[in-house]
Amino acid sequence: MQTSSIHVEPILQYLKKYGQHLDSEIALATGISLQKVRASISDLSSRGEISQCSVTRYNDGKPVEGILCRVAGSIPPSTPGRKPGAKAGA
Repeated sequence: MQTSSIHVEPILQYLKKYGQHLDSEIALATGISLQKVRASISDLSSRGEISQCSVTRYNDGKPVEGILCRVAGSIPPSTPGRKPGAKAGA
């Protein structure tokens, strides 16, 4: 058994419960090291259970690299407000 597979289930459950999150947020919330979270994410992604993409966010002008993950096949809820192409007043 690989060490990353030990942490797969808590990470998958976290994503199912809370939706799309960064790898660093998952590590903080679950108490699993970032290195182990990334290994587990890679495992889950290769099995097709989650979708992942690399992202860069800026905190106080400094770039922060991360991996954004969500359960495969789930679509994040739409944001409130007007949508492009919506007609006003009709």
